[in-house]
Amino acid sequence: MKLVVLDGYTLNPGDLSWKPLEALAECTIHARSSADEVVLRCRGAELVLSNKTVLSRASIEALPQLRYIGVLATGYNNIDVNAARERGIPVCNVPAYGTHSVAQMTWGLLLELCNRVGHHAATVEQSRWGRSADFCYTDYPLTELSGLTLGIVGYGRIGQAVARLGLAFGMRVLVTTRSSSPLENSLGAVKLAPLEELLSSSDVVSLHCPLTDQTKGMMNAERLALMKPNAVLINTSRGPLIDEQALRAALIAGRLGGAALDVLSVEPPPLDHPLIGLPNCLITPHIAWATQAARSRLLGTAVANVAAFLAGQPKNVVNPVI
Repeated sequence: MKLVVLDGYTLNPGDLSWKPLEALAECTIHARSSADEVVLRCRGAELVLSNKTVLSRASIEALPQLRYIGVLATGYNNIDVNAARERGIPVCNVPAYGTHSVAQMTWGLLLELCNRVGHHAATVEQSRWGRSADFCYTDYPLTELSGLTLGIVGYGRIGQAVARLGLAFGMRVLVTTRSSSPLENSLGAVKLAPLEELLSSSDVVSLHCPLTDQTKGMMNAERLALMKPNAVLINTSRGPLIDEQALRAALIAGRLGGAALDVLSVEPPPLDHPLIGLPNCLITPHIAWATQAARSRLLGTAVANVAAFLAGQPKNVVNPVI
């Protein structure tokens, strides 16, 4: 049985092993694939795995032997799941592998905004401290989080992990979620609030919701205007949740204190991206998911998904046939 990995490099740049996957099928593993290479590389394959490479309707229809699509991620908007469903092809993702790593990165971004550790450490390397007239100096205001309000948009596993850390920092935590389930609230006072109230009340807003037709562009000019002028916006979820031009305008005008983003609407971004270079906007290259521990869990689950499919019991299917 032939299996093709279209873009394996970001998952496994060399510090993990493909051997468990290779034990299941005849594997061809590509570091990355362009749109023009997808059909050619997948021709004759029954199993295809993709992280971010797009499998469009046209591609799926051009691959008559395709029986299974595995997503090397949680999000699957790069796969035409309806086209796969029509063919009876299960699309299986990897949920929950990065909860702790993404929550950790969320706080890394927030703490960098609050303390500017990287910036101040760099100035020491530049000998500024050695030439200072005082025993200390700060280039940015330093912010204490205790007593401030953290607003979490989306309360799945990652949102809950971020909330627990917020409570540990002594923050008040507000949550908005589409779920009808009771709030996971074992560590303290996590309160449910409508989105507009959360935005206007929070000192920190952190996005942890999926990208859907309803959430795309949700942080637009109108909603950004609801936030406090010294509040900060964190996004480790999906770039298109934010209207980036509107965010740029708010940051430049001083209507928002800052932003820290691990994701953008286009990745990699154009060199003239509107948010790159703003002093009150930190951007990292979509790395919240990429700790070795998280990638190891991801690969393990992806292999287990393939094994389950081959055993006739597919799991983590995102497009079940009704």
